[in-house]
Amino acid sequence: MPTYDLGLEHVSLAFATKNIFTDVTQGVFEGDRIGIVGKNGDGKSTLLHLFKGTQEPDSGRVTMRNGLTFGMLDQRDPLDDNATVREAALEGREDYEWAAETKSREIVEALLGGISLDAKIGSLSGGQRRRADLARLLLKDWDILALDEPTNHLDVVTIHWLAEHLKNRWPSGQGALLLVTHDRWFLDEVCESMWEVHDGVIDPFEGGYSAYMLQRVERDRQADVRETKRRNLARKELAWLTRGARARSTKQKFHVKAARELIADVPPVRNTLELKQMATSRLGKQVVDLIDVTQIFEHAQGEADIDPDVAEMEASASRVDVVPAMYAEPQAHGSIEVAVDDLTDPRLVDAGVPEARQAAEQAARQAEEQTQESGADADDAAPEVTSAARKVTVTGRKILDDVTWLIGPGDRFGIVGANGAGKSTLLKILDGTITPTAGHVNIGKTVKFAVLSQRLDELEKLGKYKIKEVLSRYKPSYIVDGKETTPGQMMERLGFESAQLMTPIKDLSGGQKRRMQLLLILLDEPNVLIMDEPGNDLDTDMLAVMEDLLDTWPGTLIVVSHDRYLLERVTDQQFALIGGKIRHLPGGVQDYLDMTEAIKNGKDPFADEKSGKNGKTRKNGDAGDSATTAPSVGGAASSTSTGDSSSSSTPKLTGKAFHEASKRVAAIERKLAKLEEQKADLEAQMAAHDPSDYEGLGKLNEQLQSVTDESESLEMEWMELSEQLE
Repeated sequence: MPTYDLGLEHVSLAFATKNIFTDVTQGVFEGDRIGIVGKNGDGKSTLLHLFKGTQEPDSGRVTMRNGLTFGMLDQRDPLDDNATVREAALEGREDYEWAAETKSREIVEALLGGISLDAKIGSLSGGQRRRADLARLLLKDWDILALDEPTNHLDVVTIHWLAEHLKNRWPSGQGALLLVTHDRWFLDEVCESMWEVHDGVIDPFEGGYSAYMLQRVERDRQADVRETKRRNLARKELAWLTRGARARSTKQKFHVKAARELIADVPPVRNTLELKQMATSRLGKQVVDLIDVTQIFEHAQGEADIDPDVAEMEASASRVDVVPAMYAEPQAHGSIEVAVDDLTDPRLVDAGVPEARQAAEQAARQAEEQTQESGADADDAAPEVTSAARKVTVTGRKILDDVTWLIGPGDRFGIVGANGAGKSTLLKILDGTITPTAGHVNIGKTVKFAVLSQRLDELEKLGKYKIKEVLSRYKPSYIVDGKETTPGQMMERLGFESAQLMTPIKDLSGGQKRRMQLLLILLDEPNVLIMDEPGNDLDTDMLAVMEDLLDTWPGTLIVVSHDRYLLERVTDQQFALIGGKIRHLPGGVQDYLDMTEAIKNGKDPFADEKSGKNGKTRKNGDAGDSATTAPSVGGAASSTSTGDSSSSSTPKLTGKAFHEASKRVAAIERKLAKLEEQKADLEAQMAAHDPSDYEGLGKLNEQLQSVTDESESLEMEWMELSEQLE
């Protein structure tokens, strides 16, 4: 048995009626970068606690090399509510201590940017506490670092920074990383091997998430396992990874020929044209049009420059010790004059004008009192606060700044942006929950919204009812993917078992509640689905299940997520909310990261849009930014922005170039097949060779390495040409 730096030897562990591990032997060597995946409840977090020593096995033992240091980010932080951020996260370090060294300064600015070091831990939001705990951990030197869902509550920019930090934290071959996360892009970017925790065992795989998917499909195929649904979902995800995942042509993840054979009979992820036609028949031509929309949130005097995420801490801390952010999100500020008949106008109330909110609350109280006294409807009893027409100037931060954005039937749009950029506000404007300060939101007459929010309030109201009782309120059958399906079958498709029908809603886990929330929304048969961070509380397998279900959903889909893999997987086009504008990202989330990198370096990525092409200034910066390379987010978006989900900045070939590239692809495939035969022959020769003949083995190994290098070079060329041919 190998000697691990940190390992499990014949470990078994059971909780109540569930076996977590059964006679498991597995461990970590120096230099390992291991991603850990598996279903919720199968033991991923428990595995980390076994390594840490906070969980004892029922049998077997946990071994650790002498002097080894182990640091762990738990899902629950150990921070003291009464301690300040400086005391808890920086552990008393003065500014000159953490700011003097590049590595520690980057950690503090990336994770604590915009947070006052004088603020009490108890005053922070859940996301801010998470970042403070992660900063505390990363500021120390550890031989082995274990992170349990480190990307939770982080925005795309910070997730990208964290990936780069972990890749460069130790020199090659030193340190070790154990990573539990549902963020599949993060796993692929950071990890060099994978562990799958399931059914009481730990299965190791070489490579990142993409390589794991290939090996898992091949393992299932060879073993002829009976988990048909799980196998088919894995094959479908592998198909997407192989055919359309962006930015993979420069980083080979798995063997192209083997992957193509495994997915040969897997259809495209979704038929965009067919879904568009179905959506048009259900929705009509108009869905949601934002026309010259501006949304301002008014701040009290002196607070206009404070980020909304930080404003709640003002009572507990001064602004003196606020950490400068690694990346300062551009913000638009200004004033707008609104003509109103009375102060209860929703444009003023939703803009946060104090007098308007007070007037609305007073009107609501008086209406309730009069209703109770007279029994009249609230609408009839509502008092008129003031009838004199007046103009009110609203001053503050512009979440949206003169934006025109048209969303058509069947559009599948993803939205990305920093925390506090206003993404949730944008969703509320789209569904009519918030009335914009200026401009118009035109919603089609046939539109039926459904919103999958980050909160589970609606589901909590059903807590006392059993799943079967809740499902009985809906139609007995639905047509899904051309087949008649019952609510119970849809429930099973989302990972539930038929035995759970008698389970009360309140007894479901967080991930199960999230899936039940999605199921009930789909049973309502909306034609416009808005999803705010839909991946919360779901493991990688359940994310694949949800994505598979959404692939056949024929309505308009709007998704906000920091999970770039999920965002690019389920949507056809991505947009960024940045600086009050909605900007199209023709190259996917990477375009947004390029924008933020330019801003960090003191450049203005939107300089062209401000001056306009050929000296002509455009009305909307958002439309101007996208018009040069992609469909505009202005008037033509709904009719022209129906590109394939794999669209990227890679140039597409046509005509003679397309023909020549096709011939080259076919030639490469034939050559790869021959090289595979050569490799198999050389490996057979090496296996049969005299093991004492080192010189002969060396020559055979050189030949094998030469064939392998040639194969890898051809595979890279095949990937690049294939992207241009799609």
